Amino acid sequence: MIVGTAGHIDHGKTALVKALTGTDADRLAEEKARGITIDLGFAYTDLGGGTVTGFVDVPGHERLIHTMLAGAGGIDFALLVVAADDGIMPQTREHLAILDLLGITRGFVALTKADLAGPERRAEVTAEIQTALAGTGLEKAPILAVSALTGEGIEVLRAGLAAAEAETAARNDAGLLRFAVDRSFTLAGAGTVVTGMVLGGRAKLDDSVTVSPSGLTARIRGIHAQNRKAAEGLAGQRCALNIAGERVTKDAIRRGDVVLAPALHAPTDRIDAEVRVLASEAKPIGTWFPARLHTHATEVGARIVPLAGPLDPGTQGLVQLVLDRPIAATIGDHFILRDTSAIRTIGGGRFLDLRPPARKRGTPERLAFLTASGNEDPAAALSDLSDLAPIELAAFLRDRGLGEDTLSGLLIAAGARAIGDHALSSAAADGLRANLTDTLTAFHAENPELAGIGRERLRLLLKPRLPTTSFLAFLRDEAAAGRIVLDGAFLRLPGHEVRLSPADEDLWQRIHPHLVDDSRFRPPRVRDFAALLNADERDIRRVLKLAQRLGQTHEIAHDHFFARAVVEEMAAIVLDVAAQAEDGWFTAPSFRDRVHNGRKVAIEVLDFYDRLGLTLRRGDLRRINPHRSDLFQR
Repeated sequence: MIVGTAGHIDHGKTALVKALTGTDADRLAEEKARGITIDLGFAYTDLGGGTVTGFVDVPGHERLIHTMLAGAGGIDFALLVVAADDGIMPQTREHLAILDLLGITRGFVALTKADLAGPERRAEVTAEIQTALAGTGLEKAPILAVSALTGEGIEVLRAGLAAAEAETAARNDAGLLRFAVDRSFTLAGAGTVVTGMVLGGRAKLDDSVTVSPSGLTARIRGIHAQNRKAAEGLAGQRCALNIAGERVTKDAIRRGDVVLAPALHAPTDRIDAEVRVLASEAKPIGTWFPARLHTHATEVGARIVPLAGPLDPGTQGLVQLVLDRPIAATIGDHFILRDTSAIRTIGGGRFLDLRPPARKRGTPERLAFLTASGNEDPAAALSDLSDLAPIELAAFLRDRGLGEDTLSGLLIAAGARAIGDHALSSAAADGLRANLTDTLTAFHAENPELAGIGRERLRLLLKPRLPTTSFLAFLRDEAAAGRIVLDGAFLRLPGHEVRLSPADEDLWQRIHPHLVDDSRFRPPRVRDFAALLNADERDIRRVLKLAQRLGQTHEIAHDHFFARAVVEEMAAIVLDVAAQAEDGWFTAPSFRDRVHNGRKVAIEVLDFYDRLGLTLRRGDLRRINPHRSDLFQR
C-alpha cells in the first residue's frame, strides 16, 4: 500500500511520517535549512503485517502544488493532515479537492499537534474538518488526534494503517508495464536510476523498455521495490529502476516520463476526457480555455474545448484537451487541471479517448462513443463501444495498457466478435451480415444483367462500415460459409446468375475464341470483329458490353475488349515485372516486351490498371499499389 500525505504547509506531515516510520523524508539540504518539504519525500516501514508500506510526503506550500500532484497520482490511501492549532487552511482545502478529483476514497485525517490544543479546540477543529469532508470521497474518513512530539495517537494511527494495508487489494498486474517517473539521477557504480510508481503490469530484470514520450529504448538492469532489492516490481509499488541504453542519462529522462513496454509507446497531444469543474471557479470553462494539466508526474500546458457547451462551476462534462506537447497516457488515467499561473485548481477528471478527431468532435456519435469509453471495466467498455462502431483491437488494447494475451478473454466477456483487425458486438455483426444479404439482393434485383457488385462500392454501402482490411476478412469468412461468392473484384449471392439471349450467346461463342487465342494480348477491336465475323458493329459492341457486365470481358480502351482471364493474366505479368524491377518502378516497354502487343496497346492496358488502382503512375514510370495488389487475384 502507498500512503500519500496531504495538507497545509507546516502542519506536521513530515514529522508524522517520521513518527510512523522512523525515516526523515526531508532529504534536501534546503529542506533541512528551511524546515519545509520542497520536493517529494519517501519513507517505508512494516506496520506489523509483514509487508512494506510506502509513504509519499508531499509539500504543502501553495507554490509547490505541482510537486504535490507528482506524488498524489499513484497513492492507495490518503493521510490528510490538519494541525489542531491552525485548523483548516487554504492548502488543506485544495489538497482535499485534488484527492477527491483523483478518486481517492480511502484515508484518515490526522489532527496533528494535538498537544497544542485542549478538548474544546480539538472538538472545534474536528467539526470544521467534518464540514470540509462532506460531499467528498473522504467524507467518512476517521479523524484521529495525534502528536509527533508526545506520541499521542501514533500507535492508534499505525494500527489503523496496518488494518487498511491488510484490506488493500493488489492492483491488476495482468497488463503491460507502465512506470511513472518522478525522479531521475545517477548512482555511482550503477548509472541512471529512475524512481516512481508502477502504474500497471510489472517490471522485470532484463526487460526491454521504452521511455515515452521521447522514445528512448533501454534495458532494466536492477530493481528496488518498496525500498528493497527485488527481481520484479509490481503494479502499485514504488520502485527504483536501474536502466541502461544508448543515450540514456539522468538528463535524458525527466519527471513525467513513463517507462513502458514498447508496444504501449504511442504519445498523444490530443485527448478527450470527462472533467469536473470545482464550484470554487468564478467563471464557466469555455472553448480554448488555457490550463496546466497534471497526470501522475506529468505537467503540460493544455487548452480545454468543451464538447457540449461551456462548463459551469460545480458541473461535469466532456471536453477535448489539446496539449502543448505529446505525453504518454492511458485511458482511465486521472488528471488535474490548474490555472496557468499556478494559483488555483480548476478541476479534474479521467481520460476517455487518446486519439480523438480534431473536427466533428461534438457530434452525437462522438458523445455516445465517449460515454461508452468511460466504463472502467475494459470488457464492458468493449461491449458498449463495439455496439456503436467497429473497434480497432490493437488500439483498444494499447490505449488501455493491455497485452494481446488478454484479447480472447475480453472478446468473450464483451460478447463481441473479432472481424479482421476490428471488433463488433454480436448484434452489430449479425446486423452487418443481414445488411450484406439485403444489399446484394436489392442490387441483383435492380441490375439483373450484372454479375455482381464491386467490393469497394459494397463496403461503402454497408453499415456499420468496416475499414478495408477487416472488410476483406469479413467477406472471406462469408464466402467460406457459402453465403456469398467472391469473383475477383466483384461479389454476388450464390444463386445469382446472368445469361445471354440465344442470339447473343451464339454471337458471343463466335467472338470468345478470338479473345483467348495466341493473339489474346492484342485482340481485335469492335470494328475488326465486325469485318472478321461479317456482323453488325453495333451488335458486336452490345454483346461485348453484356459480356463485360457478366464478368467475362473488360473494356480496356474504347471498343477494345479483353477476356477477363487475359486481364488477370496480364495483371500477374505486371506484378512480376514490378517485382523484378530494382526499386519496384517499371516502364511500359518492359511490360510490352513480355506480352508483345505493341507500345500503344501496352500503354492502354497500363492506363486501365492505373484507373482501377492496381498501378500508380509517376511520369513514364509505374509501380504496384500495395493496397490493391490483389485486385485481380481469384
